[in-house]
Amino acid sequence: MHGTAKLFALIAAALITMAAPLSAQVIQAPSGAPGGNYQGQQPYGQQQQYAPPPAQPYGGSGQPESRQYGGQPAQSQQQGTYTIDEIVGEGHKFFGTVSRELGSLVERAFRQWGQPNGYILGQEGSGAFVAGLRYGEGTLYTRLFGQRHVYWQGPSVGWDFGGDGARTMILIYNLPSDQALFQRFPGIAGSAYLIGGFGMTALGGSNNMVLVPIRSGVGVRLGANVGYLKFTPEATWNPF
Repeated sequence: MHGTAKLFALIAAALITMAAPLSAQVIQAPSGAPGGNYQGQQPYGQQQQYAPPPAQPYGGSGQPESRQYGGQPAQSQQQGTYTIDEIVGEGHKFFGTVSRELGSLVERAFRQWGQPNGYILGQEGSGAFVAGLRYGEGTLYTRLFGQRHVYWQGPSVGWDFGGDGARTMILIYNLPSDQALFQRFPGIAGSAYLIGGFGMTALGGSNNMVLVPIRSGVGVRLGANVGYLKFTPEATWNPF
């Protein structure tokens, strides 16, 4: 009996020793299981949606444009014309100066003839006293017909003053096609206007077309000018 009691005592002690670690263990639920810790996690299907960056305003030239144009630019683009802010802005960049005089000339042209549907940026060489010749070349810009390189020539008769290498901006009104530019445009009497180093004249052609050259610097030639300009798709030395 004594031996049996001792054996039971040893077995009981062993069972107590094995049960102690089991009672100390705590079973944690996995974080993804029901009742687990979901803090800091996005439930499936409710992830944050991607927000694209705000679009850049489009200026029409292929580059983002920060300048805001007035005079109903959307309507002008549909009609193929240019607003006064667009022409003044292009003029400031082309002539390399920001001046109120240029703005005044453009405003005068817009008051008299409205919005142009084309314009030319180029350079003109001339220089004569009493009589002379003009030769120029530049790029024609239009919304409806694209752009192309053009040339112009013409006699200049009358009281003139000027020189060579004048930058010239020509506003074009009522242009039905780019081919319609290639004709003679006689000067319109009494259209000459000069302000602050900039000069403006007007030329009339067929199909009610009107050209308004704006010149700057030493190339300004104004006065009793009764000449004309002839536009061609290729360069030529014949002004007639």
